Amino acid sequence: MRAMVYRGPYKIRLEDKPIPAIEHPNDAIVRVTKAAICGSDLHLYHGMMPDTRVGTTFGHEFIGVVEKVGPSVQNLSVGDRVMVPFNIFCGSCYFCARGLYSNCHNVNPNATAVGGIYGYSHTCGGYDGGQAEFVRVPFADVGPSIIPDRLDDEDALLLTDALATGYFGAQLGNIAEGDTVVVFGAGPVGLFAAKSAWLMGAGRVIVIDHLEYRLEKARTFAHAETINFVDCDDIVVKMKRTTDHLGADVAIDAAGAEADGNFLQHVTATKLKLQGGSPIALNWAIDSVRKGGTVSVVGAYGPMFSAVKFGDAFNKGLTLRMNQCPVKREWPRLLSHIKNGYLKPNDIVTHRIPLEHIAEGYHIFSAKLDDCIKPIIVPTAS
Repeated sequence: MRAMVYRGPYKIRLEDKPIPAIEHPNDAIVRVTKAAICGSDLHLYHGMMPDTRVGTTFGHEFIGVVEKVGPSVQNLSVGDRVMVPFNIFCGSCYFCARGLYSNCHNVNPNATAVGGIYGYSHTCGGYDGGQAEFVRVPFADVGPSIIPDRLDDEDALLLTDALATGYFGAQLGNIAEGDTVVVFGAGPVGLFAAKSAWLMGAGRVIVIDHLEYRLEKARTFAHAETINFVDCDDIVVKMKRTTDHLGADVAIDAAGAEADGNFLQHVTATKLKLQGGSPIALNWAIDSVRKGGTVSVVGAYGPMFSAVKFGDAFNKGLTLRMNQCPVKREWPRLLSHIKNGYLKPNDIVTHRIPLEHIAEGYHIFSAKLDDCIKPIIVPTAS
């Protein structure tokens, strides 16, 4: 099969790899019909995540058709059209039993915190991802779901991470009716978090970014107020002034490690590879929220030694909530919102790129060229 292969920071190739085989009786092999490049894939692409090994295939957002099933698989059949959450989880451990699918205890021998994630380095289990023509899906009876006939392929694809994560970010904020919610980052997750905040009763939604085309999307798609932090001497002062000098009730960090930091943070993260990015968005969130407010973190982070303002969070009495999204737990309500017309996920898709051109797709997305917000990858096997 043809697959995207990592060859080092900023170096990816399309190469031939063996079609994955059934390795466990509960595996399935899925022929990928659509995949996506996620903002958190850029952490890997930029070399910011530890133990990202040469030869790995990225891609944790994908849908496809079941090509083969192991002898123990009961819930899927060959030919089923399925969406696959980015979490790999067993469905039966202590954490899975409590709906914490992203913290499954049985799928990742390399970490005590995160469970398994497709195509996201060996710190997340070392599983190959879906930016390929075929992918092995472990625990096929508990992860994938058959895509409802009414659901568009691209909408299903965005349910596998971006939409679910954005919705989860708003959910973690414990938004009360009338709350002011500020979202840091106007990428796909930030856009979905802003849109979801309205569904949870927000009275005001503000999105902060530095790219005008993404802020325009936040205004038209998420119906949010927007602030370009480049135009502000101090974004925290700006936020205080626009909220009666109190701060927002809820801040959602949807930027994560890719946020623009100071020079030292940039050098130690992207140049020397000493830390997994910049905490600037998280610190802005802590500073911009009111005392007693809530900070929700769904932007991805690697290990960091740069100072996070934990003392400020403590003294302000903030509630900090964060995790990788337990994707499948969010699907019933999101499917209902889509059915009722409250959400149309593929409205944020800007680019549809053949798998053969995936290296160019990463370059466009990473460099923020051509007003790219969300690129979808289409394998030739589909």
